[in-house]
This record gives sequence, structure tokens and C-alpha cells, in this order.
Amino acid sequence: MKLYMALELSNTKWKLAFSTGEKIRLITIEARDQLAFQSALKATRDKWQLGEDIEVFSVYEAGRDGFWIHRWLEGLGINNVIVDPASIEVNRRKRRAKTDRLDAKALLRQLIRYHGGEHTLWSVVRVPSVEQEDLRRREREIKRLKKEIGAGTARIKSLLVLHGLRLDSLSKLDTRLDSLLGWDNRPLPEHIRSEIAREYERVEFARTQLKALERARTARIAKPQTKAERQAHKLTRLKAVGVISAMTLSEEFFSWREFRNVRQVGACAGLDGSPYDSGDSKNEQGISKAGNAKVRALMIELAWSWLRNQPQSDLAKWFDNNFARGKRSRRIGIVALARKLLVALWKYLEKDELPAGALLKETA
Repeated sequence: MKLYMALELSNTKWKLAFSTGEKIRLITIEARDQLAFQSALKATRDKWQLGEDIEVFSVYEAGRDGFWIHRWLEGLGINNVIVDPASIEVNRRKRRAKTDRLDAKALLRQLIRYHGGEHTLWSVVRVPSVEQEDLRRREREIKRLKKEIGAGTARIKSLLVLHGLRLDSLSKLDTRLDSLLGWDNRPLPEHIRSEIAREYERVEFARTQLKALERARTARIAKPQTKAERQAHKLTRLKAVGVISAMTLSEEFFSWREFRNVRQVGACAGLDGSPYDSGDSKNEQGISKAGNAKVRALMIELAWSWLRNQPQSDLAKWFDNNFARGKRSRRIGIVALARKLLVALWKYLEKDELPAGALLKETA
């Protein structure tokens, strides 16, 4: 006999659904209350007269809680899986009842089916190690700082426009602010000057942090220590691939995943097709967009860079032969090129196969 458990997570409450394949038992506990969870599990075992050595299988949906719950459950001896919420079967009625109770029971029933042999029932999320998960924070922080700098700069310019000012550069604005004159040749009002000064201070602080992180990234790639850094170093040897692209691809995609074939590579980035073939209706709905959005967006940018910097490569020639007819055709073709390029980079890292016709950067 096996005990199945589904966790429906929210920020304040956790709904636990238990079953042995027959009856269903529901218990609500406070979110992240580990003692209450173990008490609920023990109470269920006692109620159904199950031994301490019974196998327990659990599931929860991937979300803001990340992977710590999975690691904690595995530490308790529970066989847990994390699933992609978008891959879970749902009722397709326009209006359907939706509560945590119903969701927990539905998740539990599908868990039983999954362990009954229906392994294609949903998409199981691969769990990185603590170290692999932590490595991804660096590039994500860099991207977040860039957004903060961009947003702060735009905010300052908007405040200046309120008084008829448009500056080509905000460099050293803190030293120029008091001397700026508005549309009427009068100094800016006191409170807007103070607001701009504070905003500029925040932007400069973020810029200082960004420069420090970028220097550290350059140093890591120059002397790689981890698998991700070694992969990034190898990618930067290719023309068209810069430091940012290399680090993002290695830390977000290649270094901690184990792809068995090229189809998995394209699908993980959401760059695989989604055909519609039912009855007499046959058409292509475009890419699935089911994978890593950061990698997908990056690969589109990298594909354009590849065309500019590797025009002699087989991939660039393939693109020109098939999609060089017009703007619309090129926009469609660039997605196909992005998928082919991602597969080529994977082969380059895993099998040391240089993309056909590609050039490496000259070493100093």
C-alpha cells in the first residue's frame, strides 16, 4: 500500500489532500508550519492504521515557493515531484468551480494516475541542486539592476520635462541640478529638485552595484571554476556570443540540465512547434512558449547577432536561402534559426562540435 499526498500551496494556508487510492482526507495547516505538517501526516497514518514504513508520494505545483519544500519533503523520506501548473489537466468549461479544496483533490487524483504508469500526464520540473539554483541569482540580479537604472533614468527625465527641460545626458546631474532653469528661466521648485536628487542617488547606487557585479562576472569567465563558468568561457570563444549571453545560457539553461536529444533542447526553451491537426483543420500555431522565457528571448537576440557576425556559417546561409524574401518572412525565420542555433550551441558544449562554418574569436 502507498500513501499519496497533494499540497495546494498559498501564502497563508496549505491544503493537504491524502489518499491510499480510495478515500480522500483533507487537512488545512498554516503555510510553512513544518510541525503542523508532520502532525497531519502522522494523524493520517494513525487514522488509516498505516505503518511508519509506508511509502509516501507527494506533489505540488511549481511556483513562488521554489524548491525548498521539495528538498524538505525528500529529507523526510517522502518521494516528491514538482509539476508545471500549465501542464495539469483542467475542466474546459467556460465557468468552472475553483477552490483550494477542489484543486487539491484534482491534483491528488492525477498523482495517483501518474504513479499508476501515466508518466506523460503532466510535465515534471527538474530540481537543481542548492548550488546550481544559487548560481542563477547573479545574472538575474544584474538584469534587475539594469531595469532599475532604466526606470529611474526615465523617471528623472519625466520630472524634468514637467518644467520644459530635456537633457541629452544625466551625467553628474547632482552637481548641475541647482543651476538648471525651467521653461521660464527660473530655478526648479524645491520639492521636485529634492525628488530628482533622491532618484538620481538611487540610480547611481544601483549603477555602482551593477559595475561591481559585471567586473566579478568578467573575472569569473577569465578564470572559470564551476561547470557553468567553463561553459560560458567556451561559448564566448564563438563570434556573436558575448559575456552576457554566455553566462545566461550556461547558468539558466545548459549547466544543470541533462538533455537526451535535440527535441528536449528546443522544447525546454519553448521554441518547439505547436501544430493543430484535427479533422480537416491543419495549421501551425507557432512556437509553444512553454519553456524558459529568459532563454527564449535571449536566443532571438542571439540569432540576429549570429546573422551579423557569422554570415559564412551554414546556419546563416540556411536562413538567407529560406527567409530572405521580406521583413515578415525574416521575423518568422529568426525563430526557427534561434532553435537551430540553440541546438548547435548544445552540441558545441556537450560534444565539442563547432557549428558548421562558424568562426572563433581571435585570441590575444
